[in-house]
Amino acid sequence: MDRNSMATLLFTPIELRGVTASNRVVISPMCQYSAVDGLPNQWHYQHISALAAGGAGIVIMEASAVQQQGRITYGDLGIWSDAHGDALVPYVELMRSNGVVPAIQIGHAGRKASMQRPWHGNGPLDGSDAARNELPWDIVAPSALPTGDEFLVPQALTVEQIKQLVVDFGAAAARCDRVGFDLIEIHGAHGYLLHTFLSPLSNQREDRYGGSLENRMRFVLEVVEAVRHNWPEHKPLFFRVSGVDGAENGWDLDDSVVLAGELKSRGVDVIDCSSGGIAAASSPVAKGLPRGPGFQVPIASKIRRETGVMTQAVGMITDAAQAEEILQAGDADLISIAREALHNPFWPRHAAQQLGVDKDFEQWPEQAGWWLQRRAMAMAKIS
Repeated sequence: MDRNSMATLLFTPIELRGVTASNRVVISPMCQYSAVDGLPNQWHYQHISALAAGGAGIVIMEASAVQQQGRITYGDLGIWSDAHGDALVPYVELMRSNGVVPAIQIGHAGRKASMQRPWHGNGPLDGSDAARNELPWDIVAPSALPTGDEFLVPQALTVEQIKQLVVDFGAAAARCDRVGFDLIEIHGAHGYLLHTFLSPLSNQREDRYGGSLENRMRFVLEVVEAVRHNWPEHKPLFFRVSGVDGAENGWDLDDSVVLAGELKSRGVDVIDCSSGGIAAASSPVAKGLPRGPGFQVPIASKIRRETGVMTQAVGMITDAAQAEEILQAGDADLISIAREALHNPFWPRHAAQQLGVDKDFEQWPEQAGWWLQRRAMAMAKIS
């Protein structure tokens, strides 16, 4: 279908509080597992450079831990100190110079911390990691329940530790503002700390942070309130949720609708709708949703329609027409891609051409668009 820019939602600007994204394409945060002591390096700059030039409206930097023990692996980025914030300034400037809304995801790995980098096995740290001087550290969760049989048993958080985590999330938000980010996403999905408080499969507390849905949401909502308090009113706040655990007696979509309403009332602007991750992949509990093109879109659609909050669709969205159809159907307000952007960092620019928004490479960086336009003309003559 040939659409012009006025009729194509994917490339229509969107206002998020006082921030305007040039289009509805969002690059999801993708852990690179390559940081040193929580600090970025040349690989991260190369990675973000490619994504920032690719034409997306928003690029979200990978999950950055609000506490040192909240890293998934030794290679995770951190935002637990001012030095970590300062190290991200060049990335903010890089994204902004490319016309991209500079964004970051903050979180805590909880019982999925102290893990191997994926290419070292993606399991709990073991003797092979010790040879690299990567030793296990103590991990925490709402209850002393491991991710899987072969994983570390976490320490159940005390109420005082929960209060400190709320403070640390708020401090991280203030840091993100100070260094210039315009958007924060709180990671509340995929079996990490916030998700484990929500799910009855991982939260068996008997105090005010466990039991009923209201109690299981309490810590998450306290974190959101602390972040929103330390995050300027004119800057948008996203929250990534696992819409369903995909497991019997787990967190379900109706729970997510209730949570989304509470998040909206506390200043969350967009719910980023993912799923699964509550248990180790080897666990019989970790069924998840059947995977296929756009398999998580119904989560975004239901939350959007029943709460009125904006949603972001993610999960096997690989084609421009597919992305546009999701928006046109009113199933989501934003489209998020991740692995597809690793395969092709210029996916947003190619999508604009496929949808008839930028046939002549005018939206590409002029250093590339000038050449590509002439190349297209030459190839047209040959054909």
